[in-house]
Amino acid sequence: MSESRTATTSTHSPHPQRWRILGLVGVAQLMLILDVTVVAIALPHMGADLGLQRETLTWVVSGYTLAFGGLLLLGGRAADLFGARRLVLAGLLLFTAASLTAGLATSGPMLLTGRVAQGMAAAMLSPAALSLIVTIFDGDERNRALGIWSALGGSGAALGVLLGGLLTAGPGWAWIFYINIPVGLVLLFTLRSRLPAQAAPASRAALDVPGAALVTAATAALIYTLIRAGDHGWVTWPTAALLLVSAVLYAAFVARQRLAASPLMNVRLLTRRPVATGTLLILVATALMIMMFFLGTFALQEHHNYGALTTGLLFLPVALSTMLGANMAGRIIGRTGPRTLAVAGLVVAAAGLTVPAIWSGAAAMVAGMTVAAAGTGSLFVVASATALGQVAAHEAGLASGIVSTFHEFGASLGAAVVSSIAATSIAGTGTDGFSRGFTTGAIVAVVAAVAALAITPSSRST
Repeated sequence: MSESRTATTSTHSPHPQRWRILGLVGVAQLMLILDVTVVAIALPHMGADLGLQRETLTWVVSGYTLAFGGLLLLGGRAADLFGARRLVLAGLLLFTAASLTAGLATSGPMLLTGRVAQGMAAAMLSPAALSLIVTIFDGDERNRALGIWSALGGSGAALGVLLGGLLTAGPGWAWIFYINIPVGLVLLFTLRSRLPAQAAPASRAALDVPGAALVTAATAALIYTLIRAGDHGWVTWPTAALLLVSAVLYAAFVARQRLAASPLMNVRLLTRRPVATGTLLILVATALMIMMFFLGTFALQEHHNYGALTTGLLFLPVALSTMLGANMAGRIIGRTGPRTLAVAGLVVAAAGLTVPAIWSGAAAMVAGMTVAAAGTGSLFVVASATALGQVAAHEAGLASGIVSTFHEFGASLGAAVVSSIAATSIAGTGTDGFSRGFTTGAIVAVVAAVAALAITPSSRST
């Protein structure tokens, strides 16, 4: 691991406006993360207004996260080749335009078009912004900056549900998209003047578009399989065939990366223990978080008959708990090491999810999700600090793209799995589906805790 240690040594002076830049791109990242969950509260209202079924409503979440995650590696590679500044500005412009399209949607296809375009823009913006942070900060400051960035990921997702409730109950669900327009434009013009100019890259290697298409298609096939299984059965030949198609596409992606002249990613990065650990933790943490929001939204509104505003307010303790967990993890990870914190976070998440799995009622559900949120919040910090704390500057965009990819794939998979497991309850038939969904989340957390105990480095210098 001497290569990793060497990579962290800095020979340049810190950028004088690094903290201001962190604040600005942090707001941009918060906007992207909010848009993963801000739609959760509005889903029942979108379904009623546009006549959307469960499968389509699931794609309103998964379509965004699939495009976001599927193209993140391409975005990370583009940031390394063409400059993070260019990608940040282009991503903000496209995200603003896509938000307008989604807000104006009068049909399912138009809404999904806007959501997919939002995901494409986010795939350009997010890894480029994180690459900027990794390159303009060094040493302990870099770890602090990554902790702040990670806290934005966890708390932003939770706050998105609260904001979604406020906007849906107020001016209407379309405003969960319209609000991005002024924010995006202000960030675009402010960052254009503040981001440091970057020299043109020495070489203009081609982007691996076929590789991006393969990994996106593989994940789309997997998500479609999981969503479909809710209505057609998990143990069926069509389900098995679709899973095989997904596996073959993933294998083709790996083969493409080994043979391409300019591969989308260095597959060997995933064999590094810190990177492998970080990607597993971010995948599980995001999946658990989205499962909670998806189940909680439909249970509180469709079963307990709460309005959008009340539902959003009930998620306030969940948001605060996520931020508290992330903040505490950022403060103590240097003393405890990532392994102890990762296992503890997953155990806490499992304990919290067990509460609504066993006891019915809105109070038990909110209390359990609040406990679980503290655990998932800490996992975001552990994942980013472990995977990105030691990468070389020339790999910053790629490594950032890998971590962010698994973040979005976790959201896609979490929504797809829980939508299928709780399909009958989401459709308004009984509450057993909600209980099964929370039980599944608790089991996933326990299994992940065992895996984290085995593979997580005992210290950040491992």
